Amino acid sequence: MLRARSAALAAALVAAAAAPVAVAAAAATSPPVVTVSPLNGTPDAAPTTQISFLGAPASSFSHIVVRGSRSGSHVGKLAAYATGTGASYLLARPFIPGEQVTVSAVETVKGTGRTIGTSFTVGALYRISAGATGPTGPTGPVGATGAASYASLPTIHPPTVTVTTPALNPRLGDIFLTPVDGNVQAGAMIVNPQGQLVWWAPATPGHQAADLRVQDYLGHPVLTYWTGEIAFGHGIDGTGVIDDTSYRKIAQVKAGNGLTMDLHEFELEPGGVALITAFEPVYTDLSSVGGPSRGVVEDCVVQEVDVRTGLVMFEWHALGHIPLASSYSPVPKTSGGVWDYFHINSIDVEPSGNLLVSSRSTWAVYQIGHTYGEVLWTLGGKRSTFKLGSGVRFAWQHDATLVSANAIEIFDNEDTPQAGPSSRAIEIGLDFRRWTATLLHQYVEPGQSLLSPSQGNVQRLTNSDEFVGWGQVGIASEFSLRGTLTFQLTLPALVESYRAFRYPWSAQPSTQPVLVATRAAGAGTTSLAASWNGATDVAAWQVYAGSSPAALAAVGAPVASAGFETDIAAATTAPLVEVWALSSSGRTLAVSPAAAVSG
Repeated sequence: MLRARSAALAAALVAAAAAPVAVAAAAATSPPVVTVSPLNGTPDAAPTTQISFLGAPASSFSHIVVRGSRSGSHVGKLAAYATGTGASYLLARPFIPGEQVTVSAVETVKGTGRTIGTSFTVGALYRISAGATGPTGPTGPVGATGAASYASLPTIHPPTVTVTTPALNPRLGDIFLTPVDGNVQAGAMIVNPQGQLVWWAPATPGHQAADLRVQDYLGHPVLTYWTGEIAFGHGIDGTGVIDDTSYRKIAQVKAGNGLTMDLHEFELEPGGVALITAFEPVYTDLSSVGGPSRGVVEDCVVQEVDVRTGLVMFEWHALGHIPLASSYSPVPKTSGGVWDYFHINSIDVEPSGNLLVSSRSTWAVYQIGHTYGEVLWTLGGKRSTFKLGSGVRFAWQHDATLVSANAIEIFDNEDTPQAGPSSRAIEIGLDFRRWTATLLHQYVEPGQSLLSPSQGNVQRLTNSDEFVGWGQVGIASEFSLRGTLTFQLTLPALVESYRAFRYPWSAQPSTQPVLVATRAAGAGTTSLAASWNGATDVAAWQVYAGSSPAALAAVGAPVASAGFETDIAAATTAPLVEVWALSSSGRTLAVSPAAAVSG
């Protein structure tokens, strides 16, 4: 995920693409081509798919002919991507499940035209309805174990965070989490290295958040996360949210082609392109692996989406590229079960443009060619291209990322069912000449044999520390390169976070600070509680009080901020109060609305 970039890495990936794969060799020797999605040979394109042409301006494409073997000719209109790198042909009516579709078009470059196209099969989709598994997580009642409460914001109840090992380097940034389950609200959360809340965005009832992190969108830092419903271990009815540094929603992302966005990956690429995952349950003959002839399998789909237009620029399906027999997940023996044979849980875009895809259910990581969608190489699983050295074998893993020209990091779950003694974060060295894989580093929770049945990630920080989110067990740890624990925090029991990240973050909300004020009995003072959800630069609060909004005067000296919410005993009996948020230099950042004193 745009976490490690170098010319050496690009060179290694180009070398890897020269593996003895016929299509890869053709790609290496041919001039740049236009990628047409659905890719040639896709066995289960959605009936409402668009035809995507990626790699040349929209004006290059003409004479587009689309024909279904049962539905006949299809007409549509060409819609350009905001990136200027292609267009989608939007059809006037859907295809029929089971039919073959052929597509041809003419691409004209410098006056010379050539024919391009694709051929695919339309799948019979099995629909998982929203609400199939019931609400996701409780609402977090006031007073629930592990849930925080704030007088100034009485409707939020995020989990409390406990720092068990203080941060050796607090300047490395804040921690980004998406808590769910337990007796707390689900939502997106930022905490500082002391474990104090910085920002909380509760999910709507029945939904949850996932994959909160800092990314770049069109040259600006943004906050991104997924929100939606979970069913059968993946996201449905999901949306990718892009907020600016004032927490204003500036864009959102949906899956295209009749699919819904999954929670497992939401990565922004240069030019305003989103890389996302989608799960597509389809009816499939599973008799070759001991299942029913009319079974249901969860195909896993990679989509590149042009954020500004919502158009699908590229689409890859696991079915047709990864054999069903590669899976370690048990096959349903009778009709009615949904088989999660692949379970995609991360995508990493490399400098070469190829994709690194992690599949939990096959215990493998795949290098996928971005032009043709072919598998360039496989690490792990039943058909590994690499010979695995001692300690390399991983199982039920998450979050595979290339971090250097010849090294990959993985969160190795090893659980559900248990395959190893503990979960761990590992770094694997890749030798592209000998096709061998060697364990370079592993990071295990000190003094424990933690097993995380699901979720988790590993992030290399700017000082080369490794930040590990332990997923379902609700712990985040930071390790030095030598394996020393340099920071750790925990969520309450039964509360989990899909991933955990650490980034420097500076934000000033577009909202105003909030304030509640209560008269202190017989003391000649007023008790205040002030907060400003998401603000990172508040150093102190200055109280103003008076008989009307036009007659407010400062009360005492500024009071140092105590974290997310600051309690203040103000020496005033005036009926109105307000607070000013001040920076460390004394500059006024924002002013709360004047509040009437109660009691």
